[in-house]
Parts: sequence; structure tokens; C-alpha cells
Amino acid sequence: MNKNLPALFIGRFQPFHKGHLDALSQIVARENKIIIGIGSAQYSLLPENPFTVEDRTRMIAAALAENPQIQERIQTIIPAPDVHEDAAWVAHVEKLLPVFGAVYTGSPEVKKLFAAAGTHEVKNLEMRKPISATEVRRRMKNGENWKELLPKSVSKILKEINAK
Repeated sequence: MNKNLPALFIGRFQPFHKGHLDALSQIVARENKIIIGIGSAQYSLLPENPFTVEDRTRMIAAALAENPQIQERIQTIIPAPDVHEDAAWVAHVEKLLPVFGAVYTGSPEVKKLFAAAGTHEVKNLEMRKPISATEVRRRMKNGENWKELLPKSVSKILKEINAK
């Protein structure tokens, strides 16, 4: 694997939370440059994918602005629409994104697909902040405290886009 290539951190980020930010801090400790891939980019306004790719890009950019030591290592943030065909998915992502080396993700399915393709080293992260976007969305839906799970800037954006 080429250490000079940027690493890929890919996820849906529905929404971007403190666990994602912690993952990026771990990646920054290991990698010089990072590409953030926003998966399932074509989906929005659905229960599992409520935010648009523009909303998610804005959330990530705002959280990075609060963390310049991470922000300086980000090469790009780029959408990656899904193709719903496991056998073709990795090649699809490789075509959409700039060339990358190692892959980081919290998704067991994405790890499995990249491992099966064998074209990139899949690296693990510690779950030091066990937060899931599913839990954030559940709390939002039920009127429970969700802001504590998000960077302040992301909470502000969600309030602006009329999230509960």
C-alpha cells in the first residue's frame, strides 16, 4: 500500500457526530491526507437518510472548522452515490473519488466489501466515542437530548435546517 496516497474515510454521516470526529482524530494520527467520502449521497428526506448531501457536506465542513488540526489534513469531501450492487460498489467508489490508499469506516458492510475487493488496506478504529447516527436520529425524532452527541457547529446547522 502506498503511504503517500490519502486515506479514505467513508460513511453516510446522517448526521455527522462526535464519534465521526473522534474517528478523524485517530486517522489524522496515522495518515497525512484524508478524503472524506459521503456515502449514499443521492438519498435525503428519508427516515434513515434525512439530510441532503449538501447538508452533510456543510456539517462536516463546520465540524472541521472547529478542529483545524484535523481540517488541515482533509484533501477533499466528496459525494459517493450508492449503486446497490455489492460486487460493483468498490470499483464504483474508486471511479468517483480521487486515488486513495487505506480505507477507514465504521460500517461492517463497507469493511467487508473493501476487504473482499483486496485493492485497499482496511484499517480499524477504536470506538472511543460509541455514538451512532441512528441513535442521534432516534433522539431527534423522540424529542430527547441529541445535541450532546454532536459538535456544536453541527447542532447549530441542524437547528437551522429545522431539524427537531
